[in-house]
Formats: sequence, structure tokens, C-alpha cells
Amino acid sequence: MKRILFIIFLIPLIVNASERDYQERFCASIGGQAEFVLPDRTRVDCLTEHHAIEVDFARKWAEAIGQSLHYAKMTGKAPGVLLIVDGERDQKYIDRLYGAINRWHLPIQVWTVEKTE
Repeated sequence: MKRILFIIFLIPLIVNASERDYQERFCASIGGQAEFVLPDRTRVDCLTEHHAIEVDFARKWAEAIGQSLHYAKMTGKAPGVLLIVDGERDQKYIDRLYGAINRWHLPIQVWTVEKTE
């Protein structure tokens, strides 16, 4: 029983570490600052000269829209989203993200990166 509980608690830690790894690599590659803390104590995953970027797994595309828009408002920079995608299975999330962006004419820059194991 203890082993099962340990595994259940460990799974979110693995996912969070992976997300942060993608965030840090992407942010460094574009010359941004990772985990920039805003006055309201929220954190921009990657802040660059021109963009406030939210990094998330593809299935969390909708949350990424809201967070990127909030970060953009707080920083005066353009909103951006980096989606971590797992091959073709995540295409539906990319389509949903672009569908919302196009329907509402949202000025969100989108990047994608393939998930690695």
C-alpha cells in the first residue's frame, strides 16, 4: 500500500519536472528569463524582450491561452504559448488552440516542441 501511495505522489513530480525542463531549455534557446515573478506573484514561464510565454503540455491548451493573456497584460508584452506535444495524438489540442486563436483574433504567438521520453 505504501508503495502505491508513493507512486501516486511521485507521478505529478515527474510531470512537473519534465515541464520545467522543456521550459528552461526553450527559454534559454530564445534568450528569455525563466520563471519571471510578476507583482501579483504569478510566474511567467518564459519572459523575452517581446513575449510573455506560457509553457504547457498540449492537453492544457485552454489554460495556456488564459495564462499567456494574463502575463501579457501584466508585462505589456505579446502573449505566447509553447505547447509540448506527443506526436499525432496531440494534434487535436493544437487544432483547438489555433481554432480559438483564429476565432477570437487573439494575438498569441505559438511554438511547439515534441515531447521526448
